[in-house]
Amino acid sequence: MSIDTIVIGAGWSGLTAARMMAEAGRRVVVLDKSRGPGGRSATRRSDGARFDHGAQYFTARSAAFGRRLQQWRDAGLVQPWRPRLAVIGDRSSHHDPEEVSRFVAVPGMNAICRHLASDLDCRFGQRVSSLHFDREWQLTMDSDEHLQARRLLITAPPAQTAALLGVADPLHDALAGMKFNPCIAGMLSFEKPFDPGFDAAFVNQPGALSWIARNSSKPGRKGNDWVLHATAAWSLAQLEAPAEQQAGQLADALGELVGEQLPAMSHCAAHRWRYSQAADPLERGMIEDQGRRLAIAGDWLAGSRIEGAWISGRKAGEWLADTD
Repeated sequence: MSIDTIVIGAGWSGLTAARMMAEAGRRVVVLDKSRGPGGRSATRRSDGARFDHGAQYFTARSAAFGRRLQQWRDAGLVQPWRPRLAVIGDRSSHHDPEEVSRFVAVPGMNAICRHLASDLDCRFGQRVSSLHFDREWQLTMDSDEHLQARRLLITAPPAQTAALLGVADPLHDALAGMKFNPCIAGMLSFEKPFDPGFDAAFVNQPGALSWIARNSSKPGRKGNDWVLHATAAWSLAQLEAPAEQQAGQLADALGELVGEQLPAMSHCAAHRWRYSQAADPLERGMIEDQGRRLAIAGDWLAGSRIEGAWISGRKAGEWLADTD
């Protein structure tokens, strides 16, 4: 059976688009190099601990996303998160944070992506090594498997998309020129409760940290698990350092910030998000190439939020479903 559309990437954009195309009657295959869906809306489990170490929450600014959010709430996939929220340092970067309605997926931030992927043909642990267009798209996997499809959607970060398309591709230079900030995420579990007086905090002062969250304060979670996000500058400087070193330094930074000795830790790890957020996100929604039936989508094309990833995927899915 031939494949109508191949989607590279099982995050919000890719799965939103794939779901729309499947509902339109297209045969869609989703490929992702990871072990499961979610992309940067990832949840890591370790020895009973649970960490949303990528996207922390999402908001709804558009009516369309608000309606879909309500459907997920009705299905029990989403709940509001109302943390004790602090702003440490200069408040100018975050005004009235308590007035923002924040939502999280339950039991982990990848729950909605798992739901979207549930009845799609998703193939995980599949890395695309090369692709070529000649009337149809020809893809070669690291495993030497070959796939062919009439349409292609790529939702990988722009630099990775550019590398797949190749330097001679007309889209290469624009994609390769998109600048992304990295983020190193720390994941800490304490053997005893740790309460610095807040559940989450924006950090607007010099140092390693930009965000702190007690992951177990979110609905559907439990334990003494904390997630730390480093600043872009610190992450860039420490990007190639060993993960153990990154995690230890972020834990030290937390102790210095709250001014107290941290409880003993049962878990201390770090994850490197090399392409965390676009330095200057676009608002065009998607990139399309009609002649090759190619679409490129991602949060960086619609404001860098989860909602933006959904909007971009929705737009790409509609366009590809209608493209002959």
